[in-house]
Amino acid sequence: MAGRTVRVGGLPAELPPDRVADKLTIHFLRSRNGGGEIADVRVLGGPEAFALITFEAPEVAQRILKAKDHVLSVGGKKYPLEVTAHAVELSPDEVARSGWLLPTRCHGPSGGSVPGRHRRRPHSLL
Repeated sequence: MAGRTVRVGGLPAELPPDRVADKLTIHFLRSRNGGGEIADVRVLGGPEAFALITFEAPEVAQRILKAKDHVLSVGGKKYPLEVTAHAVELSPDEVARSGWLLPTRCHGPSGGSVPGRHRRRPHSLL
């Protein structure tokens, strides 16, 4: 998803996530908004809900990021959207499945940590 995904904030809190996803899809498919083909839309709820939109091509994500003033119109109301690049962060499960081994602190016999010891990435990933 790196390079093809944008993070969108400023979503209408009063709408259900599936309707927000539909409205975002329509907005970001339109060429006048810099949009293009979309691979995935995920609306993540919470106090500051946001969406992750993954485009088929990284060029579309770049156009979206360069475009100014994305405004979502829903039922006569206008919602200014905050569109930023999305840095991919792996969950611990995704890290384990990917084969990456992250630096850790090893504990000595006294329970203290031994500095400088860490696990290395598999050679195939170097």
